[in-house]
Amino acid sequence: FYQLLALQRTASASDVKLAYHRALLLWHPDKRSAPASSADVPTAVVDIALLKEAYNTLSHTPTRAAYDALLNQRHSFTQSGPRPAQVISLEDFAETEAEGDGDHPMMIWTYSCRCGGLYRINEEDMEAERHMVGCTTCSEVVWVGYEIAEDEGGDEG
Repeated sequence: FYQLLALQRTASASDVKLAYHRALLLWHPDKRSAPASSADVPTAVVDIALLKEAYNTLSHTPTRAAYDALLNQRHSFTQSGPRPAQVISLEDFAETEAEGDGDHPMMIWTYSCRCGGLYRINEEDMEAERHMVGCTTCSEVVWVGYEIAEDEGGDEG
């Protein structure tokens, strides 16, 4: 997405917005101005929906953090490692309570897969900083974006 919008990874939110609008003007078929010569016409074709997805991902702090983490993890994977189909924020998952240890119920978050199965992540997965989640039915894998919140003052509660 950074390459698509011609941005550095350190770009600000306003830089992302400017780059998105610049890319739309460059690539949108209805917005292109007539070039001075045929040499000025870009030869590549860019999907406008992909530009929008890049903007939506990079302009929102939680999804951008998840995307950046995914990029960092991709560099550490070998070619045979799993490749997630998409980045999904934990905010998009449905939260449910499951039976846990004694008086402390365990929270489970689920998200529907396109095959009809579910992606599931729980508190233990998040505490272990596991972001890659596989579907319970098919082989699809997604990256779940979340941040572990630290209690202020160090108190649990």
